[in-house]
Amino acid sequence: MALLAACLTSAWSQGYEALPWPAKKAVPALVAADLDGQVWRLADLRGQVVLINFWASWCEPCRAEMPSLQGLTSTYAPQRLVVLAVNFKESPAVALRFAQRENLRLPVLPDPQGQLARQWGVTVFPSTVLVGADGRVHRVVRGGLDWSTPEAARLLAPIVQR
Repeated sequence: MALLAACLTSAWSQGYEALPWPAKKAVPALVAADLDGQVWRLADLRGQVVLINFWASWCEPCRAEMPSLQGLTSTYAPQRLVVLAVNFKESPAVALRFAQRENLRLPVLPDPQGQLARQWGVTVFPSTVLVGADGRVHRVVRGGLDWSTPEAARLLAPIVQR
């Protein structure tokens, strides 16, 4: 219920907060298969900036920011930036229906038990973890953000070059 409340609170405020990753906190390994069965490993993406977006189809701010996340894949060269959309606690079928309806081309990684979200400490939806090409987490953006705005560009600028 707290997760739903956090999502609804974010929906009303249309706000977000960008938090630093705790200095002593290790970066969790991310290994998950997308809806097409392709396995994604954060370790294999070293050298690329990775945005790991935790979302759910029941979360209005999650749905609202998805087109702008999709747009990042056009704004930045694919060899420079990867966006992984981790679907929280929904069945792969629900995630697939949403991805098809919204014409998502992002890799959608089902997390039906919420295990990935727990490993990454995600309790607010949407949340996006910004991982630099060096494999370090630079920021966690909690709440909905239009990734096509100057605010988002300022968050990405330190870790991504066009």
